Amino acid sequence: MCGGLSHCKLALVFAVIMDLLGVTVLLMGVFAPLEIKGRDFGDLFVYTGVLFVVMSLGGWVLWYTGNLEGLTSKKELGHIGGAVDRLARNLSRKIRTYSSPH
Repeated sequence: MCGGLSHCKLALVFAVIMDLLGVTVLLMGVFAPLEIKGRDFGDLFVYTGVLFVVMSLGGWVLWYTGNLEGLTSKKELGHIGGAVDRLARNLSRKIRTYSSPH
């Protein structure tokens, strides 16, 4: 039934809970009269709801990237992966030497 959701279930649960909390708090801030002792707390709820929704984006990204399949492993790359690693290291060293003060 949930074959496509098999990986990173914790990230999925986190993202869904943060979305539900965020939308609920956001709508409460917009539509509910949240006034205590003459002070309005609607803006606080709106900003908090948006913060929850933004935090849920991290969960969605983790869940999505955890469910990617078909990526080649380092073993499958063979000698090409080693060559790319060496090239990246050499380039990094050159950039470091040019940017370091003499």
